[in-house]
Parts: sequence; C-alpha cells; structure tokens
Amino acid sequence: MKTTILVALVVSAGPFLRAADTITPLDVKLGQWESSMTMETSGLPPIPPELLDRLPPEQRAKMEERLKANASKGPRTTTHKSCLKKEDLDKALSFGNDQKNCTRNIVTSNRSKQEIRMECTAGGGKQSGTIRVEAVNSENVKGSTEMTMSGAGRTMNMNSTFSAKWLGPTCSEP
Repeated sequence: MKTTILVALVVSAGPFLRAADTITPLDVKLGQWESSMTMETSGLPPIPPELLDRLPPEQRAKMEERLKANASKGPRTTTHKSCLKKEDLDKALSFGNDQKNCTRNIVTSNRSKQEIRMECTAGGGKQSGTIRVEAVNSENVKGSTEMTMSGAGRTMNMNSTFSAKWLGPTCSEP
C-alpha cells in the first residue's frame, strides 16, 4: 500500500479527506517513513437493508458469516513504507470539512499534536470518531483512532493505534 503515514492514519475515515483550512501541519521530516498500524473491529458494518434484501438467502448468509469471521479475528497489524511530501502534511486530518453531511471539531492542532472529532450522516447511518496524532519528535509519530459506524440496526467499532519512524529524506517509491 503506497500512502503517507498521516494519510494511513485516516484509512478508516478515507471518504472524508479534504483540503486543509485550519489544520496546523505536524513538525515532522519529509521523506521515507515506515509505519506500523494495529486495527481491531467489533460488530457488523451497517449495511442498508435494501442491499441485503437484494441478495439471495445463501449469498446473504455467506456474506454475514464472512463479516462475523473477520470481526472475530482480533487485532491485525500492518507495516508499510511511504513517502511523506509537504502537500500530504498540509491536507492530513482535515477530512469532513467540505461535506454537508459531516461536521468536525478540531480539539487540538499544533506542530506536535492533532486531535479531531468528527461526525457524519449518510444513507440513514451515522459515523463518528476521534483521531489523535502526536509528533513525539520530528522523526517519530504515534497516534490512535476510535470510530463507530451505526445504521440499519448494526454498529461497528474500529479502533487503531499506530507508530511511525522516519527512515530518511529520499523516498524509494516512484
């Protein structure tokens, strides 16, 4: 997966990424980073009933079984390298800003910490959560996300933690 560490943080909230306006970029070095993210989910994703109703009973049962099996796997950790550029810092964590169905509350935004609370509604469902990022120093970053998605009588929680370290100024990816 080719993505910057700060964008990787918002994987669970990817649809809400927008251009920055009041986010202060973190004071971290540009270049090659390696990140490790551990994510755990519980519950089932809020799938609209009209979508489920269109599936044949066997296919619906298989899908629900697969979703339950994925949720019961426990925490999953992924590690990858990415290239952090200035434009990535300028837009990171400013999701939800341009969407009418999303609100965000910037709790903290400075050169060493960012915390944003968000809430979105769409298709009869609701998504809310908190994202925290801390630049321990210019070469080390850590953070966490807590997200809840609910609708159609289902609720899914996603929690993740991550850490990242700077490898150098030259990126190995194209």
